[in-house]
Amino acid sequence: MRPPFRADHVGSLLRPPELKAARAQFKNGEISRAQLSAAEDAAIRQAIALQEAAGLQAVTDGEFRRAFWHVDFLTGFEGIVATQGQYALKFHGEGGAESETRSMMVVQSKVKRTRPVMLDHFRFLKSNTKKTAKLCIPAPTYLHMRGGRRVVNAEAYPDVEEFWSDVTLAYRQEIADLAKAGLEYLQIDDVSFATLCDEGIRAQVTRDGEDPDRLPFLYSKIISSIVAKKPEGMGVTMHTCRGNHASMWMAEGGYDKVAEAIFQTDVDGFFLEYDSARAGGFEPLRFVPKGKKVVLGLISTKTPVLEKKDALKRRIDQAAKYVPLENLCLSPQCGFASSEVGNRLSEDDQKRKLELAVQVAGEVWR
Repeated sequence: MRPPFRADHVGSLLRPPELKAARAQFKNGEISRAQLSAAEDAAIRQAIALQEAAGLQAVTDGEFRRAFWHVDFLTGFEGIVATQGQYALKFHGEGGAESETRSMMVVQSKVKRTRPVMLDHFRFLKSNTKKTAKLCIPAPTYLHMRGGRRVVNAEAYPDVEEFWSDVTLAYRQEIADLAKAGLEYLQIDDVSFATLCDEGIRAQVTRDGEDPDRLPFLYSKIISSIVAKKPEGMGVTMHTCRGNHASMWMAEGGYDKVAEAIFQTDVDGFFLEYDSARAGGFEPLRFVPKGKKVVLGLISTKTPVLEKKDALKRRIDQAAKYVPLENLCLSPQCGFASSEVGNRLSEDDQKRKLELAVQVAGEVWR
């Protein structure tokens, strides 16, 4: 079976305490880069063993070499830098808890790929598993959505179309090298589609001078262009969610406003968040093209509570009214640690949720 698989997962995993300690020691100058790399290697080998033992066909490195799911990759290109800007977004948690983020990325100069970004990450992963090695990389669209045209330096790019052209080329160059190294499963992570379902964020996008109705179609076109030159044998999926940080979320609202745009994206499958009422119903799945797969993110990575098998099966049946059962798959709704902080559950909770996805998939798709 080509990716995505019946039981799959989004990619990031909880960082073990030993790795968190090593990263803190490196930041404080207490250990060398080589010592940190050794700690990362050891933790990744354990993460691979966890995924293989759970029965997953796709295995990631847990994103253990990254601080954030998106920043580390995008700032690997020349011209893109991370900043603490004035663009605040709130994360929301259960019981009214809130947190605010001001980190954002800006384009200061021409975007170029002057070196491989995550090629070594992938090579290490592939050399340590006999399963399908899966690499997750962020789409560049969220960078643009947080601020619109003003995050792209006007002197470097008087015409924003040239920016998109340079970004696309950089991604294609990275993907080409990954393909030569044997990558067969690539996942593009995107936050913009689902967050553009939220009325508050749509209003902010409008204030930034962008059209929240137009952007999803533009972003679909950009992502399709990024993977347009990938090898025939490489499976590509796209994951979209409403924010995932310390068990908190950034947006809410069903996919209705963006469904047509999402499903125009030229990928093999779509990972969609469906673990709570914030995601709305399955009706937008009626726009899924024939033959495309949908990975239902029904298992929550935000809570330690383990979902019931029967409840998951009922929801899969409901989704099958819009997409044939043979084109559906199951996964957690997002990663367990989109940043090194991680969500509020234990490594044992994480293990049980991955195993649950495999068990339910085995019973539904015999």
